[in-house]
Amino acid sequence: MKVLANQTNSKSEPIDPVVDVVEIRVEDTVNKGTVIQTIQSNLGDQSNSETGFTAYAGLVSKDQVNYKTYQASSSKDTSSCIIKTFDGETKEASASYWGLFLLAFLSGLAALLTPCVFPMIPMTVSFFMKDGSKSKAIRNGFIYGLSIVGIYVFIGTLVAILAGPAAANWLSTHWLPNVFFFLIFVIFAASFFGAFEIVLPSWLVNKADQQADKGGLVGIFFMAFTIVLVSFSCTGPIVGSILVQSAGGAFIRPLMGMLGFSLAFAIPFALFAIFPNWLNSLPASGGWLNSVKVVLGFVELALGLKFLSVADQTYHWGILDREIYLGLWIVIFILMGLYLLGKLKFSHDSDMPFIKVPRLLFAIATFSFVAYLIPGLFGAPLKSLAGYLPPMSTHDFNLMEQENDHSVYFAGVKPLYEEKLHLPDGLRGYFDYEQGMEVARTVGRPVFLDFTGHGCVNCREMEARVWSDEKVHELLQEEYVVISLYVDEKTIELPESEWFYNRKGRLIKTLAKKNSTIQECYFDANAQPQYALLDNQGNLLQPTKTYDLDVEGYIDFLEKGLTEYQKRMDKLKN
Repeated sequence: MKVLANQTNSKSEPIDPVVDVVEIRVEDTVNKGTVIQTIQSNLGDQSNSETGFTAYAGLVSKDQVNYKTYQASSSKDTSSCIIKTFDGETKEASASYWGLFLLAFLSGLAALLTPCVFPMIPMTVSFFMKDGSKSKAIRNGFIYGLSIVGIYVFIGTLVAILAGPAAANWLSTHWLPNVFFFLIFVIFAASFFGAFEIVLPSWLVNKADQQADKGGLVGIFFMAFTIVLVSFSCTGPIVGSILVQSAGGAFIRPLMGMLGFSLAFAIPFALFAIFPNWLNSLPASGGWLNSVKVVLGFVELALGLKFLSVADQTYHWGILDREIYLGLWIVIFILMGLYLLGKLKFSHDSDMPFIKVPRLLFAIATFSFVAYLIPGLFGAPLKSLAGYLPPMSTHDFNLMEQENDHSVYFAGVKPLYEEKLHLPDGLRGYFDYEQGMEVARTVGRPVFLDFTGHGCVNCREMEARVWSDEKVHELLQEEYVVISLYVDEKTIELPESEWFYNRKGRLIKTLAKKNSTIQECYFDANAQPQYALLDNQGNLLQPTKTYDLDVEGYIDFLEKGLTEYQKRMDKLKN
């Protein structure tokens, strides 16, 4: 769709973009005041700015739409929301469930190599060697493995039931739990480096161990429970990170995450319970396990920064901008590489007269990773790590930043909250639902609705690896009005005149809760990212899309939405 200077409406009456737009009054909620701002004052010289008007400008009149149907009429209005669908679509399970399952499964495999877990394998074998019957060993092994899975899944399910979506969102975005998790990761890293030993209270472990000694099915279960407790000092941070990754996904995501972790964790124990003779083929625990522990300490330290970064972004503290974050990672992994080469040594490390080939290969991989990180200090996007790094908007020294005239807006309308909220790669867009929808209606463009968050790992990865594609960027910039709704913004409050009740009778006072309400009410979802294409009446143009790195599929999604929009608008004109 090309920008047109003069348009006609369905009644063949000429539309003057300036006059038509002046009638829209935008509430700018800065410094708790309400500034009534006319779009005409921002229009300037239209001949020198891309104001975005199309052949469908003003085709849908303002009195034909109501963009606030997600709001309840009063605190007692508990009527159901009308979920937006496209041609009667049914809601499908998110593919990210399987991504979380795979991540958790790999984390479970990594946990097996920790010094707290690996030495437990001989204890498992000694416990199950008491029974000579092969069939009984197989039965007991399966019960043992299922008990470990059941304990971990129960933990994840309990968290999901007690916490719920709102609490999960608080857990993953509020500064208090994120700073707490950061400190926990630092403490565990210090423990892995040998500063001190973290153990559970002895009475708890001894109690479980006494129950295990009783034998039978109860004994097998408590043996599994003992394994979980004793291994906690190494699996605790891994399990915690999985639960944080699953936050915001209601019931299923924590369950999938814990199921994946516990399966990988339990399968080897179950197999050694069934085939205890395998113990003879295992390498003896010793110095190599201490090395694994130290390497995990470096990794814990690096990953812990992510939690501090989330708090920093959601509250706009500005203490962990992208270049500072990258600088810390570079130092951490340089030290890790030096450790692998034997140039650093901790108190509990064994003497290392020479470097073995696997260790050398790990050192090479570590220094190669550092070499990959260094260009990021000067603005390289580092797409493969986009989900774990602060956004490019926090990078002060960026030699590769795209030039973008932020004074050019659609129809001259300045976005609310642009001082604190940003779009990637120089995209133009809005951060308030009603403002963005009204601008799109006025200029005659479809809407690209983006539910996102400062702490959303998958959102950053989508922006870096999919939105950055030339064709995707062109479609978003030239054909759509982008509206990014942050569900975890902690500092922006709505003016009292914009407070409203949701369908659960709760008074909504902040931008983040408003955006969450819109997503839950219109799309029955609370996980990010979620993308919706809307026409100027607020109807879906295609089924919504979530995390998916298929660029061609994303282009097809945007093009189909555009075609459907043009089809509907042409029908209205005729």
